[in-house]
Amino acid sequence: MANNGGKANNKRIFAIIGAVVVVFFIIILLKSPTTTNSSGSDAPASKAIINQITSVPNSVSSSVGGGSVTVSASTISGKPYQTSGGLPNILYMGAEYCPYCATERWPMIIALSKFGTFSNLQTTHSSSSDVYPNTQTFSFHGSSFTSKYIGFTPVEMFSNIPSGNGYTTLDTATSTEQSLMNTYDAPPYTTSSNQGAIPFIYFAGKYLVVGATYSPQVLQGQSYQSIANALSNPKSSTDKSIAKGVLGAANSMTAIVCKLTNNQPATACTPTIKNMEASI
Repeated sequence: MANNGGKANNKRIFAIIGAVVVVFFIIILLKSPTTTNSSGSDAPASKAIINQITSVPNSVSSSVGGGSVTVSASTISGKPYQTSGGLPNILYMGAEYCPYCATERWPMIIALSKFGTFSNLQTTHSSSSDVYPNTQTFSFHGSSFTSKYIGFTPVEMFSNIPSGNGYTTLDTATSTEQSLMNTYDAPPYTTSSNQGAIPFIYFAGKYLVVGATYSPQVLQGQSYQSIANALSNPKSSTDKSIAKGVLGAANSMTAIVCKLTNNQPATACTPTIKNMEASI
């Protein structure tokens, strides 16, 4: 004779055990901290692309010269700005949503990599709702830079993630950094119409760049790889426009930094760059 009562009891026991397990996992999930990425960064930057854009042959860079740069550095007698080791320090203040910052990071990475090494660069893009939407670029948020020639302090103030009437906060500037921006991102160092613009790049109290130095239009609709390819081997009219913008800006920035380092190292401060220094 079948023991139906025993089978029923077993089913009830398994049902109770199952319910307890479900409740247990629900409790764990509720207690587990949730993490959100407050940065709009997409992913770690491809080492292959970073290597590609920072190893453009000098012959190609030299052929571009100043390229299509439309905004030159201003010479200033600003507050001294050095690293703790006494190296000339460069302050960058920008934001991930900013299309002009997106445009300027390409030549900044190329130029500064001639004097040192970046780590932990991230890929990102400018805001999809601003002018020049979704410009492909990199983010300095969470990155580091090592060099025996210069220091580099990046402050990505905001992400590209909308929040209220603005964007989520990323890096918080120190009082010194904010003071430099408040003082020098204003007349007489900038025009009244450009006051408070970003990117704000302060070269050790000697030189100043505010805004993008070439047109963001040349990067519109381009992928990371297509931009990198255009720099390495500019053939088509589109590639030439990208190279003239990015490499021209990188050459101009390299010339500024070479003036800060007394033309060291020689691998960065080539004859072409030295010639460009005269116009700064």
